[in-house]
Amino acid sequence: MVSSLQLPFLTTHAFLLVTWHLLFPLARCAVYQSLEGLPADLKPFDFIVAGGGTAGSVVASRLSENTNFNVLLIEAGPDTAGVLEIEVPGLIGQINASIYNWNYVTTPQAGLNGRTLGVPRGRGLGGSSCINGMAYSRGASDDYDNWARLTGDPRWRWNALWPYMKRHEHWMGAAGGRNATGEYDPSVHGYNGNVGTGLPWDATNEHDIRAIRQTEIQGDLHLVSDHNAGQPIGLTWLQLTTGGGERWSAAKSYLGPHVRRRPNLRILLNTHVTRVLPVKASKPRIDVRTVEVADRAAGSRVTFTAKKELILSGGTIGTPQILLNSGIGNRTELERLGIPVVLDSPFVGEGMMEHVTVTLTWNIVPQNITVIDPDVAWAMWQQNRTGPLSTPGPVHQVMWYRLPQKTDVLSKYKDTSSGPGSPHFQFTFGDQGRVILLTPYSRGSVKLNSTDPFVHPIIDQGLLTHPFDLAALKEGIRTAKKFYTGPAWEGYVLGFGGPDPDVLSAEEFETRVREVARTFLHPVGTAAMSSKHSKQGVVDSELRVKGATGLRVVDASVFPLTPASLTQGPVYIVSERAVDFIRHSWL
Repeated sequence: MVSSLQLPFLTTHAFLLVTWHLLFPLARCAVYQSLEGLPADLKPFDFIVAGGGTAGSVVASRLSENTNFNVLLIEAGPDTAGVLEIEVPGLIGQINASIYNWNYVTTPQAGLNGRTLGVPRGRGLGGSSCINGMAYSRGASDDYDNWARLTGDPRWRWNALWPYMKRHEHWMGAAGGRNATGEYDPSVHGYNGNVGTGLPWDATNEHDIRAIRQTEIQGDLHLVSDHNAGQPIGLTWLQLTTGGGERWSAAKSYLGPHVRRRPNLRILLNTHVTRVLPVKASKPRIDVRTVEVADRAAGSRVTFTAKKELILSGGTIGTPQILLNSGIGNRTELERLGIPVVLDSPFVGEGMMEHVTVTLTWNIVPQNITVIDPDVAWAMWQQNRTGPLSTPGPVHQVMWYRLPQKTDVLSKYKDTSSGPGSPHFQFTFGDQGRVILLTPYSRGSVKLNSTDPFVHPIIDQGLLTHPFDLAALKEGIRTAKKFYTGPAWEGYVLGFGGPDPDVLSAEEFETRVREVARTFLHPVGTAAMSSKHSKQGVVDSELRVKGATGLRVVDASVFPLTPASLTQGPVYIVSERAVDFIRHSWL
């Protein structure tokens, strides 16, 4: 795998990082490394964005485009600009997790035989877009149309969001400029946006050709020219946030040097948001525009108050933790911890949705693949951003598919998908392929472990706690097995290593799946949006916290249902949509 390359040049890593910074100088006039570095004569901020991850980077950047808005962005982690392992896609496996990762861990999972799982989340400007696998997908049009139904707001429909899908994207084609005709639909992409997207540098290989041939033979799947057109079901070409052979994180895309030079934007790093606080309490709504922050090393706590709005972008885990520490959450839980109740909002931290995956093994004939020497790979990337380091891995295609309509699973349980155009599964290829259940019934939660804001919360993903999920995975694995052992793979795939539901007994299969299943790192929904008249949810359809004024949430925690896709693309879409909600409130 490309990501496992151990390059000899990393032995002189410090020298190279200095060189990297010299080649790509950073504009630091608006970036402060700690609370102590902030000047005392700062003007009042119109907007404060609490959290500089994927969503927070978008919101702060877009709001500061208006020179009349004074914006403060607060991030708990460090800067990520110029960090070689983050910029180079093929070095994904060498990103320093002790610096750029929150390294969360779940509680023992009842549905996984008591196993605990790591939950990596990006820490630093750009958040998880700096450490993720860089795959780019928007989801199905049915997903967003369903969001519109759940929120009672047609502005969340696919067609209404189409301008925001294009607004955030800067399609850059294949790294190195190879001809990628037929691997994407030019009409469905944006070309003037911020986030560089594209295709891998290397051309179609034998695996790709055989996969296409199998869709032709099998008949119930087909090759989809572009899964980001809203109808993803079928075999599709993988798209990445790696324009021009570099990772395009949210920090690189939205907080580049020209943005940092804006006199109306200040970026405060290495500073934890501990609470959000009311400016004043008044019925029927409280006015929450103050943020409390702390420098962990110094231990001091400082507050800033936004003149207009406070936007919380702490992520699916961080946002509910901050809200709960602020006294915004379930009254009973808050009182148990001795936290004064500011706003009784019982769904804060509840309803976490997560994609669950099972690794499948295959006996694949070793391929005659030219292995590029690490020194050569580094030279290629340095020279023109091509070669194996320009991509996070060797896979070119993925498959999206649904449960068969007549399967017993769908006759026993209500269909969890958002509509007939939305897949239940994603399948990634390889001798260790993965089947990913995108539409689980199981739900988890985020709860406080301590009133200390620096102590990680209790994360229970609830994986495989509902019988639908295990039953669905059984059928999903059968579909993947059928496809990957079809006639087109003769002489290439020699056998399926399981877990095989057609060989194991029901009890053996269940035990095996619970032993190997894990998170696919797409948690959402812990501050979900709902109709403004609904007693459920945490935020309304414009992402304002219900029962409060001055406070919005913008990140994956607001998703009312998990999209049947990777979540990076939807976070960009939601963030761009949120920016216009905020702008229109104040213009």
